Amino acid sequence: MGESGLRIERDGPVGWLLFDRPEVGNAMDGAMMSALPAVWAELDAAPEVRCIVVTGMGRAFQTGLDMGALSKDPGSLREQSRQTKNAALRLTNVHNGVETPVVCAVNGVCAGGGLHFVVDADLVIASDRATFLDPHVSVGQASAWEAAGLVARGAYGTAARLVLTGAQERLGAERARQLGLVGEVVPSEQLRERAQQLAEAVSAADPAVARARRRALWAALEHDRSSALRVTLDALSGGADTAGNPVTPTSVAP
Repeated sequence: MGESGLRIERDGPVGWLLFDRPEVGNAMDGAMMSALPAVWAELDAAPEVRCIVVTGMGRAFQTGLDMGALSKDPGSLREQSRQTKNAALRLTNVHNGVETPVVCAVNGVCAGGGLHFVVDADLVIASDRATFLDPHVSVGQASAWEAAGLVARGAYGTAARLVLTGAQERLGAERARQLGLVGEVVPSEQLRERAQQLAEAVSAADPAVARARRRALWAALEHDRSSALRVTLDALSGGADTAGNPVTPTSVAP
């Protein structure tokens, strides 16, 4: 899928989704946005893939929309605007209904729409060279879905600083870890190895159990406490343990 600006690799039980447009900071053009749903679906459907890592090639992780390319592709720009307006984005694992756990390995600059991939991942690690910013307001645009995800994953104050100050506010990797946006910071040269290790640790669980637990976690994030409990029990009852037995709420170890 080289022409789409995306690459798929596999290392044992771990599938890798790599943004591969380093010359433009891995920004998304029409081809990349169109290809993302199929790439996510391919990785999610592969029985040998038990965890997915998403990262970027080169010095940037993901810098949002490539407005230069999209200005020459009005059809793709209109479609992206329609999806944003209708809350029908098809960029991330969450947008595309992916059930395989996802690790986001932020290798460099993560800006604007790139934040979608961070806030929708299950686990996030970052290179010590990573930075986070949301420049929408600086160019007269609104940050809606990224802002909502930032609030859900961290604190309102953190989201407000990024969203309301725009390009003037850059969050370094260690500060992002302190604020809860990132779970771990590692030296740049160790990022890929550590992401693989973390994904393999996730992959060690029975896939059905891992997916059920993931659904339970997201249910707790997206619902009030009583509703989350009901959704959690439903999610856990749909899996199987490592012996192939159906999982019920009482058979899942805490």
